[in-house]
Amino acid sequence: MITYDHIMIRFGELSTKGKNKKDFIRTLADNVKNALKDWPELSFDVRYDHIYVGLNNLPYQPVIERLQDVSGIHALSLVYRASKDIEDIKNSALALMKEENAKTFKVKVKRGDKTYPIISDEITRIVASHVLRNTPDLKVDVHNPEVLLSIEVRQEAAYIFTKTVLGAGGYPLGVGGKTMHMLSGGIDSPVAAYLMMKRGVSIECIHFASPPYTQMGVIYKLEDLLKVLNRYQNRIRLHIVPFTKIQEAIYDNAPESYCITLMRRMMFRLADALAKRRRCPVISSGESIGQVASQTLQSMHVINAVTNTPVIRPLATSDKLEIIKISKKIGTYDISIRPYEDCCTIFTPKAPKTMPHQDEVEAFEKKFDYESLIKEALNNIEVKIISPNAQEEDLL
Repeated sequence: MITYDHIMIRFGELSTKGKNKKDFIRTLADNVKNALKDWPELSFDVRYDHIYVGLNNLPYQPVIERLQDVSGIHALSLVYRASKDIEDIKNSALALMKEENAKTFKVKVKRGDKTYPIISDEITRIVASHVLRNTPDLKVDVHNPEVLLSIEVRQEAAYIFTKTVLGAGGYPLGVGGKTMHMLSGGIDSPVAAYLMMKRGVSIECIHFASPPYTQMGVIYKLEDLLKVLNRYQNRIRLHIVPFTKIQEAIYDNAPESYCITLMRRMMFRLADALAKRRRCPVISSGESIGQVASQTLQSMHVINAVTNTPVIRPLATSDKLEIIKISKKIGTYDISIRPYEDCCTIFTPKAPKTMPHQDEVEAFEKKFDYESLIKEALNNIEVKIISPNAQEEDLL
């Protein structure tokens, strides 16, 4: 019996990065090691085209499952590392095929080491013939095989495998910088956060709380959502901004139909100021075009006018069913539908303005000193560090 002894990590999009590829691979390797720190027995071999994780007799399934959450990984192959001796290659391939419950197979060879004296087609014929001679029930099917027996001959060894699974794709977390992400606690914003992280952007989150109108249950809900997202980013900073006074001032000085537009403008002002303070070059949100009144194109235009910081909306063209599908996949859906409302849903007007006019909005804002209220809110932010091993010193 033969035992798979390595996991081969494939890079996917990183292969297109040219001069930056080394930096991307270095970041990905660090993220992989951090993700697998609970298994100190594992070993790591970082190369230009792949990262190899040595299993050292550990079960492979939990390691692969954990790696599937690491952005920047295109695919994962469970491999046996053989010597480059052709006898070792063909005998190892035969042993692996005997473990498969299949009737058809195909051999695929990639000769990464071009100095190897046997060309790919010849290796294919040698291995296929050896397997066929020793497994009479097996047949070759080059079009639709039950098992694809893959062999990659590289400088250091030959890797033989039959099992490959997809990874998260995207870029390694951190290579894309950092965003100030607007987190409401609904279905959309955690999914948008996940998509930002998948593209290599780490997140800090900002949430607007309006006690006593909103309950502490919302904060517990956010903490649980971020604990799920800790699978993709180990440490997430959550900024809880007191929004009650701003919200009350808006409702005292503007018609109800305009209140959501004004609230969103204030939120973006706060997010912009905090993004600058925390050195985040962009703001991100879970907005989807047309989903609610504040997300029509005209509303977005008026709301966005308060900031020059780029605003990224990963869900802009997604429909609700697509967003729900992702939320279920990443494990945030059941938390998001808990019945605790945020300040936007509690204060939703009966007939919100879907085509607000900027001059009217600015006229309403002149009726109260919102700048002082924003300054006060920024000075009273509560910070929470959401991490599997968060410590008080993390706040420093």
